[in-house]
Amino acid sequence: MTTLSERISQSAFDDARLRVVLLLDLYDGAQNQFLEVYEHMRRQVSSVPGHISDELCQSIENPSQWLITSEWESAPRFLSWLSSEEHVAMVQPLHGCVRDTRSLRFSVLRETGKTPVSGGAPADVATTSVPRRGDGIVRHALTFTVKPGSEAVVAQLLAGYTSPQAQVDEKTRLRRTSLFMHGNRVVRTVEVEGDLLDALRHVAEQPGVRALEEAVNPYLEQDRDLGDPASARLFFTRAALPAVHHVASGGADPQDLRRHALIYPAKDGCGMALARLLARQDEAAVDDPATPIEASTVFQRDDIVVRMLDVRGPLDARPALTLGVEGGHKAAVLARLLDSAKDGVPTTDEEISRFLARSEMRLITDRRSPARV
Repeated sequence: MTTLSERISQSAFDDARLRVVLLLDLYDGAQNQFLEVYEHMRRQVSSVPGHISDELCQSIENPSQWLITSEWESAPRFLSWLSSEEHVAMVQPLHGCVRDTRSLRFSVLRETGKTPVSGGAPADVATTSVPRRGDGIVRHALTFTVKPGSEAVVAQLLAGYTSPQAQVDEKTRLRRTSLFMHGNRVVRTVEVEGDLLDALRHVAEQPGVRALEEAVNPYLEQDRDLGDPASARLFFTRAALPAVHHVASGGADPQDLRRHALIYPAKDGCGMALARLLARQDEAAVDDPATPIEASTVFQRDDIVVRMLDVRGPLDARPALTLGVEGGHKAAVLARLLDSAKDGVPTTDEEISRFLARSEMRLITDRRSPARV
């Protein structure tokens, strides 16, 4: 059995407090404007459920560099706010005074207590479980919808683009891009070794990618103007589909696996609970010596939940496990969280197989780059 420390895993569901670090580089002369914007933001964020505190810091070496740190009760609380239209509107004024930003998120594992213990030394307090083991890969996804009736044209465009150069710089490399469609919804997942933001910027600057984005523009349900930084920024902010959980046993040859994605339309307000349910199922699945699931990544934003699987053999070899409902009353729990629960609770293998087939997304392209030598 694979133990937690042996697994490759990441998760927003450890229920630890979250520390968010936002690095900012201001435009020359924008300091006063930035401070006014920050004060307005600070008052708004203080009333957001789950927010604990924040700090504003200025570099003593370069006064144009600033740091905002905030603490949250948990990662799900922060991510729910991050994906809200309230957040999108609140950060808009920042773009007029900030040249560049970088956001980092950390679970609080240990902290030094402020109250001395009996020996007089500060207490070192554990606040959550053992650390997870990473693989040096950052996972992220974007999702958007296209106009009904344009799906075939869009799929052809997305399948035929020229891959960007994998090597971004000496620290960052594109490892894999997988693109799926389900109806008129597109999901593009990326795996990056190094810095995600640098990789996304690198991809956006490639002529082939820019030509593809312009070709897709007429078919999008949400208008965007890639020549207008504000319009492009707003589109990609709303399209962000963060990875909230990833787990892999780490023992299989990738060449022996096939990549699939399943989409789970959650009921209003149930997206995070649904993602958490699937995450728990996949933690258990990779511990099963006979599992066909080598790796799972759950992406979630609002009520859109996508689960990407690397599977050994046919997808429906163990349909209940693959769907995430094997054992106990998991199918009934899943049905209560799904917007499509009116279709009934899938209980038999035949019903689960049909449900699985309806949930599977169409793989448009899956492009891998070799690992760095």
